[in-house]
Amino acid sequence: MGIEQGVAAPPMPPPGSLGAFFWAGAREGRLLIQRCSACGTYIHLPRPVCRACRSFDLAPAEVSGRGTVYSFTETYKAFHPFFVDRVPFLLATVELEEQAGLMLLSNLVGAAEPDIRIGMDVMVDFEVLSPELTIPVFRPATAGGS
Repeated sequence: MGIEQGVAAPPMPPPGSLGAFFWAGAREGRLLIQRCSACGTYIHLPRPVCRACRSFDLAPAEVSGRGTVYSFTETYKAFHPFFVDRVPFLLATVELEEQAGLMLLSNLVGAAEPDIRIGMDVMVDFEVLSPELTIPVFRPATAGGS
């Protein structure tokens, strides 16, 4: 699903930022999280130094995309013109299974607000907002383990 002529472009991540690998991975359909090569700690949002061991040896690592809903809300306010026609939408903090406390803020798709529960199993998916921007979103995991 892309944008149409005359529709506002989505807000873009800053170029050259520490998180550039995250957005490049999303365009490839991969969820990449920064990880310390020295101690193995996952770090999100990306930083120049590991918060656990102070190492500078950090690199992107692909994660499973599986997690649980830590918190969520349904929002009715568009914070940017691109989102005016997309409200209401669900925002969630997802705790990724790779590490306790590894949180990612994202959209929840494929379910209505009354069906969402704290602790609910979710799985990453990717939504193309423009040719330059794909975002990770989460949907309820199926009973089959996907």
